[in-house]
Amino acid sequence: MNLLSRRMSAYDLPQKYMAQGIYPYFREITSHQDTEVTIDGHKVLMFGSNAYTGLTYDSRIIEASEKALRKYGTGCAGSRFLNGTLDIHVQLEKELALFLGKEDCLCFTTGFTVNEGVIPQLVGRGDYVICDDRDHASIVDGRRLSFANQLKFKHNDMADLEKVLSRCEKDAVKLIVVDGVFSMEGDLAPLPEIVRLKKKYNASLYVDEAHGLGVFGREGRGVCDHFGVSADVDVIMGTFSKSLASLGGFVAADGPVINYLRHFARSYIFQASMTPAATAATLEALHIIRSEPERQKALWDVTTYALGRFRDEGFEIGQTESPIIPLYVHDVEKTFSVTARAFERGVFINPVIPPACAPQDTLVRFALMATHTREQVDRAIDILASVFREEGII
Repeated sequence: MNLLSRRMSAYDLPQKYMAQGIYPYFREITSHQDTEVTIDGHKVLMFGSNAYTGLTYDSRIIEASEKALRKYGTGCAGSRFLNGTLDIHVQLEKELALFLGKEDCLCFTTGFTVNEGVIPQLVGRGDYVICDDRDHASIVDGRRLSFANQLKFKHNDMADLEKVLSRCEKDAVKLIVVDGVFSMEGDLAPLPEIVRLKKKYNASLYVDEAHGLGVFGREGRGVCDHFGVSADVDVIMGTFSKSLASLGGFVAADGPVINYLRHFARSYIFQASMTPAATAATLEALHIIRSEPERQKALWDVTTYALGRFRDEGFEIGQTESPIIPLYVHDVEKTFSVTARAFERGVFINPVIPPACAPQDTLVRFALMATHTREQVDRAIDILASVFREEGII
């Protein structure tokens, strides 16, 4: 065994949890993503999906994808920079820019590679990139790829953010990067206060709307719109793999910013472009979200109901303000155990352990879709309450 193999083989935690029967990852789904899915021939309630709008099996989106497949084929065989730009890519970018109130937009093949490719191009040597310490892993990786000074502030702590900003060089570019909705805890970035500090210290603001689009704001425009600060946010990014029922991501900003990124963002110009099917699916999902406000209302109705039930049952759910509901466990093995026991009783949830959270803050993540019913929520919460009580958590 060579040195590399020896080092890799020392990692055996998954095997230990498999031996205990509580390994919670890579469960094979054999049905479409819906409020119920089939795994190993059994139906389970799905509360581990990011499909907030419930559109992943919508017949209109499937039909749009099929038409694109027949017209353009299965792939573009190249990057947007060269032979991989389709007319529907450009149409999607124009519609998103208009939707978000920005001058221009770029679409990437995945949401992760938006942050990975954009952040390093916006700030360089002598500049500052300033992140919330609970920002998504894609933001962390984008920050690490930058040559800028890399600073962090305590989660949603505006006094700490101001302290960090006050230490930066006055005339340097200072880019504050935050999630609009924090994907594990479900709480929101206090954007009005961040905008105030941004203006005070002549900084720029980059907001990741991955979990905000389709959920918050007018017609699902996101958390920036929800707070009425879109015009003060310099860069907005988002993903298509959640509310927009597809795969990919985008960045929207003023024309000069997008022009620069179009020619320098490495994960844009050196990556094969979004497939025709994914692009057409995203376009159709965007049209549906805008034309069916009742879908967003249904999501918030079932979210409000679930939040009340969890609180009544005595769960610790933190400061969530979204359809992402963290159920805190505060123990890694118990987090895996409750995930496995809930699954055995018919509820699919996701465990969250380090590095996705601090070691003392382990939790299971319960996420809602517009298509969940109150009966499904009741059934799931009754099962989870039973499991958490058996584990001595509540």
